[in-house]
Amino acid sequence: MSKAKKSSSSRQQFIIPYTLPKLHAKKHWYVDFCCYDPLTQTMRRKKYMLDGIKSVKLRRERAAEIISVVTYKLRNGWNVWASATSTRQYTTIASAVELYIKNLDKELATGVIREKTWYSYMTFLKTFREWVTSIPLKIIYVYQIDRALVVDFLDYVYQDKDVSARTRNNYKTWLYSLCGWMKEKGYLTENPVEGIKNLKEAPKKRDALTPQMLSQLREYLKKENPHFLLACMMEYYAFIRPNELTYIRIGDIRVKERKILVHGEWSKNGKDEAVGLNKELLMLMIDLGVFSYSSDTYLFGRRFTPSAKKTDPRIFREKFMKVRKALGWSDTIQFYSLKDSGIRDLANSQGIVIARDQARHSDVSTTNRYLKGEAMPVHAETLDFEGNL
Repeated sequence: MSKAKKSSSSRQQFIIPYTLPKLHAKKHWYVDFCCYDPLTQTMRRKKYMLDGIKSVKLRRERAAEIISVVTYKLRNGWNVWASATSTRQYTTIASAVELYIKNLDKELATGVIREKTWYSYMTFLKTFREWVTSIPLKIIYVYQIDRALVVDFLDYVYQDKDVSARTRNNYKTWLYSLCGWMKEKGYLTENPVEGIKNLKEAPKKRDALTPQMLSQLREYLKKENPHFLLACMMEYYAFIRPNELTYIRIGDIRVKERKILVHGEWSKNGKDEAVGLNKELLMLMIDLGVFSYSSDTYLFGRRFTPSAKKTDPRIFREKFMKVRKALGWSDTIQFYSLKDSGIRDLANSQGIVIARDQARHSDVSTTNRYLKGEAMPVHAETLDFEGNL
């Protein structure tokens, strides 16, 4: 070969440092391609033998999978001689996910994550697995989870499933957690979600209830479902989150001390805390005969009555949607709107610091996020302040 040809060949390696994979089906069946080896600085051939597969049909199918996967990865910067740093990267996604689910189950059982988080992660995982099996490119091994794949999935969630920017960002947060776990276990060398930005989120479309709406809700539920009225009042007066409500037992309600205990093992911030037991709440509990049940009975069961069996937190949202429809309210009025309304009314009546403590917020700035526009309280001291101007 002439020097000119050698020079031309050398330059071509740096322009396209690989050849596309190709099936050979003669005496021996195999797929091969060449890829530049940075250690030897030469083009080396990589072969995937198919002789071990007896069926010709299955050989062709396997060859097609290999060609599709290898072509995709080569075009996205993969190098067979430089990237395969660990045999764990060739673990199937199905096997890795099985271990990931076991890990989530263990974390749920030991209180590391909340039940709501477990449900969310499993929902995100289900969507991801369904998408992976639906795309033309065969995604089989963990090493195929790279930045390009992550970006394509997030685009699918945001554009094809038409979710909000907030939901897309939640998917990204979960993916970061999943890939971080895979990196820790040695399945990935890097977290491909690293550096992918969140989308700008629109404000939550949730409005507080007006005093008139609160009165309307009270009168309606007095007749239709007084036990669900108690759940609504717990949200409005005690600011106890829906998931936390499902864990409250009769024994957690301390009548003499006028407080409700929220245990750290299932609270959002993981701390043992107490909230004030409003007299309106107490009177309704007495009227409903709540304290006739044993102390280990859950305050809210599936039908919102005390029960020996814990219920799912979704019942509050689902029931409120039916009530909202019956009252002809907008879908911006949600079960959690009761908390917004309660914080607003308590802050205006007793001050934002009192509202902060009842809501178990670490900072007033968190409480402020529940207050909008006209709902923002003003300090009475400012009204009579005499300045120097």
